Amino acid sequence: MIRCLIVDDEPLASKIIATYLKPIHNLELVKICHNSMDAFNSINEHDVDLIFLDINMPEISGIDFLRSLKNPPLVIITTAYREFAVESFELDVVDYLIKPIPLQRFMKAMSRVNKLISAVEEHVNSSEEQFIFLKVDKKMIKVNLNDIYFIESLKDYIRVNTDSGSYITHQTLTGITDILPTNEFLRIHRSYTIHLDKVTAVQGNALELNGKWLPIGRNYTQEAKEKILQQGLKGS
Repeated sequence: MIRCLIVDDEPLASKIIATYLKPIHNLELVKICHNSMDAFNSINEHDVDLIFLDINMPEISGIDFLRSLKNPPLVIITTAYREFAVESFELDVVDYLIKPIPLQRFMKAMSRVNKLISAVEEHVNSSEEQFIFLKVDKKMIKVNLNDIYFIESLKDYIRVNTDSGSYITHQTLTGITDILPTNEFLRIHRSYTIHLDKVTAVQGNALELNGKWLPIGRNYTQEAKEKILQQGLKGS
């Protein structure tokens, strides 16, 4: 699921983009923001994969807002001004759409997003030794699934903790959990997904992996304990 924001101070422009997004099944519109400060707060509160960003807005322009983000999600510029295209692409935006935006041109931009999501959202290899690729500091790092202990949500990105260290990448915990093998990985909390084989102890509503205790969220308790028990029986 691609989670997105629309950031535009023009209600009509926001409405058009929201209408274009409505039939896209793998996309969730988290919020429509009417200024950059509202967008900044929303990114801190929600996992966001994509922003539709206007440039000419009050107080802080879209360009300045984008520059302020330490780990920006994917961005599609939506503007009436052509002169900021070069500057925008220097900030690694996915596409630059000129208003009024035709539906066909909008869908072309979304096709680019889907291709990038497929590459960045760690494609699980189906060979005997499974692995994912994580985009870390503009490099694609190969990580074997069996080396992962747990994955931690850090608002607009995640930390993947492994035998050899940890990797921080822009991704949502929901997004990466959805592509990992369900017989090996389990979400136990809104902030944690674990490798079932790496659990060494369970006590109350917490479990231990690699010497670190993680909480089990109330909504995940029953499934977590059942799967951990089943995993132990398989290994016995």
